[in-house]
Amino acid sequence: MPAAARYNSQFVYKASSFEGDSIMTKTYMAKPVDIDARWFLIDAQGQVLGRLATRIATILMGKHRPTYTPHLDTGDFVVVINAEKFIVTGRKMKEKMYYRASRYPDGLTVTPLEKMLQTKPAEAVRLAVKRMLPKTTLGRQMFSKLKVYAGPDHPHAAQKPEPLKL
Repeated sequence: MPAAARYNSQFVYKASSFEGDSIMTKTYMAKPVDIDARWFLIDAQGQVLGRLATRIATILMGKHRPTYTPHLDTGDFVVVINAEKFIVTGRKMKEKMYYRASRYPDGLTVTPLEKMLQTKPAEAVRLAVKRMLPKTTLGRQMFSKLKVYAGPDHPHAAQKPEPLKL
């Protein structure tokens, strides 16, 4: 069968058929002056780590807003308190490992989640959120809007963060 005969003529669209079409609309793209970042307060007590991190990453990226624009930081600030009191499901407390490499031979450091909670309790939440954000300069800018504290106190009362129930 010749190549030209394989194409059905009813599916061939002419460029002129879309000109002046009133159905097509333009996509809204936010401008840097249009962005007003809000502050949210999230209590991590009793929250599952992965689900908490997903919700925080969504807020940091700004995907919860109708004005989300992929190439701009349209996200809000997030303050997480009680970061040491999150929960994990299954046997992750003992089996989940965090890996760091010093770039020296045999420089791999492995830390279980259980030990990380004893030494740096807020770091587990911080790393979970960081790994869900884009790995670009924009992602690092979004990550700088995250403030994580192990206890119930935080120094951001002047910003009047809105409590967010997850």
